[in-house]
Amino acid sequence: MEKQIERSRIIHLGDSRLLKFFTDNLDKIYCAKQHMVARFPEIASQAHFEDLNQAIMETVDDVKKQIIRMDRIYDQLGAQNKAAGCTGLAAMIEEAFTAINDQKGDQALRDMAILFYLQNMESIEVASFQVLQMMAVKMKNAEILQLLKENLDEAKDDRMLLLLITAKYVTS
Repeated sequence: MEKQIERSRIIHLGDSRLLKFFTDNLDKIYCAKQHMVARFPEIASQAHFEDLNQAIMETVDDVKKQIIRMDRIYDQLGAQNKAAGCTGLAAMIEEAFTAINDQKGDQALRDMAILFYLQNMESIEVASFQVLQMMAVKMKNAEILQLLKENLDEAKDDRMLLLLITAKYVTS
């Protein structure tokens, strides 16, 4: 017979546990962003549709700014980036290359594969920044909260741009 899990209505993370969770997950997003900066230009070179190529390169520029803001967050916390692995997020980027290569003979489907994976990555970023932002509220650090808000806003804008390009593709 399985032991029943005791449930509670009270949640208490504590400041040190919250900070560790925050930095551990910031490390993962940071790692993924570095991977994006390194790999997205190659994805952009595979894009046939000019708007998509430009959107990817604009996203790379935004990600570089987000990394700088994340560096400022580490400074604010007096923490170091642990260069934690982001195997799941990096694997999604690499899977995009597989999908792109599977469509190498069809430019429109190749672009759709690019859009599909970029949309998924941006959605993960948006969700991650939203959760980190909630933690920053709990940590009562207005500057970190503002830096995360700026990253979240950019990620949302990039996701919306990709969504508009996807709609243009699908409806044309």
